[in-house]
Amino acid sequence: MGLFGRKKKQEENESAGKKADIVKAGKETKSSSMKDLYRDKAKPGKTSQKKVEGKEAKKETKKKAGSSRAYRVLIKPLITEKAAILNTESKYVFSVATNANKIEIANAVEEVYGIKPIAVNIIKVSGKKVRYGRTFGKRKNWKKAIVALPKGKSINIYEGV
Repeated sequence: MGLFGRKKKQEENESAGKKADIVKAGKETKSSSMKDLYRDKAKPGKTSQKKVEGKEAKKETKKKAGSSRAYRVLIKPLITEKAAILNTESKYVFSVATNANKIEIANAVEEVYGIKPIAVNIIKVSGKKVRYGRTFGKRKNWKKAIVALPKGKSINIYEGV
């Protein structure tokens, strides 16, 4: 019994020591892996630099998408006598999307022309009733915006005319 009892005690001590080592090692690995996770966020490595480059590329594509939205908001500048008179007061008239609001119009003008407007006024224009022979119809409703720019700022609208 003496010989077998010693072996059991030694085995128990060794197994208990191994369990303690495993528990300690497990805690260390968990804490070290957590530290590594935080370390990667604080100091970007090679993999996180790729992620950062990807994010910058996404931002650039978003800017391009935003500019295409600007061209969807501003349909065309209106060139009429009244618009020419308003141009002397640094006010410009645009045909805009029917679902556009003042904020979207102001942002679109800033994106396209690089000048932040002071004020934007919107007018809903109802389509006229028309008749072609026996058929009656109606033109589309549309919206126009009068954009006021700061003094001294101007937009070159008549460039392509």
